[in-house]
Amino acid sequence: MSFDADVIARLGQLRRYARALTGDPAWADDLVQDTAERALARETAFRAGSNLRAWLFTILRNLYIDQLRARREFAVDDESAPWRNLEAPRSEVDGLVLHEVQQALYHLPVEQREVLLLVCVEELSYQEAATVLGVPIGTVMSRLCRAREHMRVLLGGEPTHESPPLKVVRNTRSTP
Repeated sequence: MSFDADVIARLGQLRRYARALTGDPAWADDLVQDTAERALARETAFRAGSNLRAWLFTILRNLYIDQLRARREFAVDDESAPWRNLEAPRSEVDGLVLHEVQQALYHLPVEQREVLLLVCVEELSYQEAATVLGVPIGTVMSRLCRAREHMRVLLGGEPTHESPPLKVVRNTRSTP
């Protein structure tokens, strides 16, 4: 497969991620187009044998951040954000649940939402997500844990702040 064909094959995944980031179909489409254009124009910057999907997600995320800065929309979690008013499909039986999940997702801090989308929706490994986000793998794991806990609470579940049961460890060394 050629590089161009590989990029084209990832457009659906890029659109899903862009749509989840922005909550706006038109903006998401523009981001995907800009990402594809940039990737194809900079094919020589891609290291053969590395992860194309992670590279494309990184480009998309960087474009998204640049566009937020250009629009001066630093407070993307405010109440007037476009995704606050998105409606779940009315024809689906699970539309209400989908709507609740969608609303909870957009109540997460951006850092948690990004990790949750990359790992749980796009199925990137922790290492791939860390590469896309430019953070250590431990940060990805921590943000994901907090995002899952936050989603659980937002969806009406009980927090799981239980302390794990302690394991009794006996000192088996004999004293001289």
